[in-house]
Amino acid sequence: MPSREEARVVVRRLHVLSGGAEIVRKAAARELARRDPLDANELLHHVIFLARSAWEPATCVLSAFVAALGREAASIPYADSMRRMAEVQSLESVADLFETAPAQKEFDEGAAAKADAKLLTQSLGHLKQQARLTRDPDMLARLVTASNPAVVRNALLNPRLTEPLVVRMAARRPARPEPLVEIWQSPRWSSRHGVRRALVFNPYLPPEVGVKIVPLLNGSDLAELAGDTSVHPSLREQAARLLAGDAPVGSS
Repeated sequence: MPSREEARVVVRRLHVLSGGAEIVRKAAARELARRDPLDANELLHHVIFLARSAWEPATCVLSAFVAALGREAASIPYADSMRRMAEVQSLESVADLFETAPAQKEFDEGAAAKADAKLLTQSLGHLKQQARLTRDPDMLARLVTASNPAVVRNALLNPRLTEPLVVRMAARRPARPEPLVEIWQSPRWSSRHGVRRALVFNPYLPPEVGVKIVPLLNGSDLAELAGDTSVHPSLREQAARLLAGDAPVGSS
């Protein structure tokens, strides 16, 4: 079983990697994949609480680990059994990362499509190209309200997109889940605190994404989230547990 100090070694190794968020995410996935589920869970537990202790390298690396659980799960053997094992190990901080449930609120797909058709009249191919390349801030502001994830995906790559506009996208209500997930999967924007906060407080965000954001929040955000009845109960409970802290596991 990895100790807290062994987790520090892993964090330091991943933290100094160059090449961007994707490289670190894939390295985090390999780190989990080479362990059995019990050891992988304990490593995650230690990284979570090293990050909670405000150790900056762990804060950065934790985001790679939680992203890997979502985007690299296919390359992690036994990923589907990690939650069950975490529950057996009484590692609630890790078990929380595998929560799956419907969003607290849902926006009907048909209604979203009608809203898109009323606002955006061009073909999907034209909208995707425009979203990625437009220099017109007013047009970009319209395009990011689309519910079509392909349009949003391209808008997120537009070099003229600003953080305040992405925060508005992440906080938009009502919203389909797909555009919100696109924001979370964007390496450029998902690392921004304001974007993470807007996503996790959005009741239309799928909890399986929200639970991977919660450990990345600061203490004041966690306290606010724990008391926010508009978000999914699993997120409130997870925030409360992180504020309270788990019992130490292994050596520190």
